[in-house]
Parts: sequence; structure tokens; C-alpha cells
Amino acid sequence: LLSHFSSTGFWGLVNNAGISTFGETGWLPMETYEKFADVNLLGSIRTTLAFLPLLRKYKGRIVFMSSIIAYFTLGNGIYSMTKAAIEKFCDALRLEMKKFGVQVCIIQPGNYARSTKIQPPVSAEEIWNELSEEEKAVYNKEYVQERANFFNSILSEGSTNGNEVVDAMVDALTSPAPKARYMVAKLKEKALVFVCALFPTVVMDSVLSYALSK
Repeated sequence: LLSHFSSTGFWGLVNNAGISTFGETGWLPMETYEKFADVNLLGSIRTTLAFLPLLRKYKGRIVFMSSIIAYFTLGNGIYSMTKAAIEKFCDALRLEMKKFGVQVCIIQPGNYARSTKIQPPVSAEEIWNELSEEEKAVYNKEYVQERANFFNSILSEGSTNGNEVVDAMVDALTSPAPKARYMVAKLKEKALVFVCALFPTVVMDSVLSYALSK
């Protein structure tokens, strides 16, 4: 293994670290927003900057773990926010690194919650107990329970074939011509992304509002 890398140098960096949680915007304290930005966004940027000189030197690859949730959100807007931000960081980095022969790839998994355990089932009781008095005055326990049930039902539908995402990561690192983006998702999830990307915002809002009301 060492003899193999001696000629290749530092070839690939995979930014995979990420955390997830559930909650509407006002339910989460500022400290949670700061923590998520620090891990999901700034963590990847720190690692990238640290290894950038070696990656330029050896014309390597940089792979980032994003998500289709960068395009829309169904109760985890804080996670969606960080993934949308990392996508834009990658878009800038990909263009800037072309002149050095460094390729930047983004992996966009769909729902693999059952494979990764990144998001355990949420507890409506715990969410309610952590709400500020201001939020408790606006919402009620029944609403929080409904949203928690909805989110947990999504988690339970997650794919257990995590190897599909790993295969995309391997291809991004080893293919002679890697893709800029690898969307590894079910047809229904790809359709949501398609609607979000190409239709007016009001259409996507209607689709998501309908889903949330079910």
C-alpha cells in the first residue's frame, strides 16, 4: 500500500463529516445553528484548506458529501442550510481548481437514514420540553407530535443500501473522468429535485406544503 502511494502522493480527500437534527426554525437555539455550521460547513472548509497544497501538487481529487436536501427541506432546514452552503463552496472550488488539475466532486445522497444513523428518530416530548416559552405560546404539543411523526415516517423509509453511496465516492476518487455531481437517490427524490430546480418556487412550495399536510 505504501509503495503504491509513494508514486501517487496525496491523491484524495473525502469530506464526509455531518450531523443532522429536526426542528422548525424558531425551535432551535442559536447555539445549534452555530454548531451545525461549524461541523457541516466550516469543518469541510478547514480540512480542504489544510490539504489544498498537497492536492494541487499531486493533481488529486476532493469529494464532498452533500445531500438532495440541499434543494428542499421537510423539517430539517438547519441541515438543508448547511448542505446548500457546501454546494456553493464546491461550485467555486471546482472552477478554481481546474487550472491545477484538481477535480472536485459532490455526492448527493437521497434518504439513507437507515444506513448511516445520522438522524435517530425524534421525540416530540423532548422537542416540546426544549422549546422556549415564546414558542410554546405559538405551537402546541399536538402539532409537535404531528411533525415528529411525519419526520420519523420519512426516516423509516430510508434506504439500507449504503453501499450505493460508497460506490459513488469510489468512482469520484478513481474514475478517469469523474462527475461533478453524483445524485444517488430514488426516482421520487430525483423528481422533487427536478421540480425544485426547474419550476417556479410557488410550485415547489405547493408540493412541499401538500406533503407536510398529509
